[in-house]
Amino acid sequence: MFRTLGGGDFVANQTKATHPHAVTELCDEGARLYANALRMGRIARKEVECAPCLVEFALLHPDPDDLDWLQPVPPSVALAERLLPIERDITERRRLSIRLADTFEPFMALSAQSVTTDHSLTVLEGSERINAALNLATSQCQTEVLTIQPSDDRFSERSLAQGLERDRPLIERGVRIRTLYQHTARYSPEKLAYVGQLSNGKVEYRTIDEVVDRLIVCDESVAFIPTRDDQQVALELRHPGLVRYLIKVFEFMWARSVPLSAGAPYEAAPDGITEIQHSIAKLLVEGHVDEAIARRLGMNVRTCRAHIAKLAQALGSGSRAQLGYLIAQSGILDRDH
Repeated sequence: MFRTLGGGDFVANQTKATHPHAVTELCDEGARLYANALRMGRIARKEVECAPCLVEFALLHPDPDDLDWLQPVPPSVALAERLLPIERDITERRRLSIRLADTFEPFMALSAQSVTTDHSLTVLEGSERINAALNLATSQCQTEVLTIQPSDDRFSERSLAQGLERDRPLIERGVRIRTLYQHTARYSPEKLAYVGQLSNGKVEYRTIDEVVDRLIVCDESVAFIPTRDDQQVALELRHPGLVRYLIKVFEFMWARSVPLSAGAPYEAAPDGITEIQHSIAKLLVEGHVDEAIARRLGMNVRTCRAHIAKLAQALGSGSRAQLGYLIAQSGILDRDH
């Protein structure tokens, strides 16, 4: 903030909340009064009470012979005072750019001597670097983005805002977005709020009982997949063969998914077993524990165990071991769904 000439900071502090704007956005009244002061050589202090920014920006200072009047600071002096720190900053940044170029110059030479450089796989460590790579890829995307998003209890307002900030420009450019969630997303207010804010573009949302893992593909040219459960390390893939394979995986799952606007997949079938319970039964027979089943289906362990209890009740099972046997004998895993 600019300090007043000869008057301290009290004027600025009194008026900051009522008359805030930058010197580059001098208000109309302030510009008129400053022009009048330049023409007349001075201006009454009472006249500029409606534009205290003139004193705050040091465009006027007290008349040493009469404190009821203010004298204008020549515009050339005021401009020079404000340009000086900007030019100093530009000079320092130029020096920094030269030092950076000198630092990397030897490595540039080594890179030029290299016969081949493989940029088809890049390891991204840390959420900041991952998000930067995603932002760059989506900003360059022109055709379509494919995403698989496992259900995540950590889907917060912050992640919602980040997603909207990244996706809105895509929709405005006419880029198609297809997103695949797990069925549990249908019961997440945060996910539904996110989908609702992007429903006007070329976007499609579907759900499926189980997904492989998180996946983002932009324009069939670059894909992102996680390498750790904590989402702090990811791979950026640009190898055409790998990207094509991941797109085929997405299309395979997309063809077997349900539009988000369709009826709830948890409704019971004629045999009394819901779609989600059918998925749990399949994983139980494969030998997965409750925690693993919950993680793969995108729900918490308590909800998973509640579904297992309902499944056991529907099949008349009295124990976990008997439940596995009854599932195998019931034929529910053979139904076409």
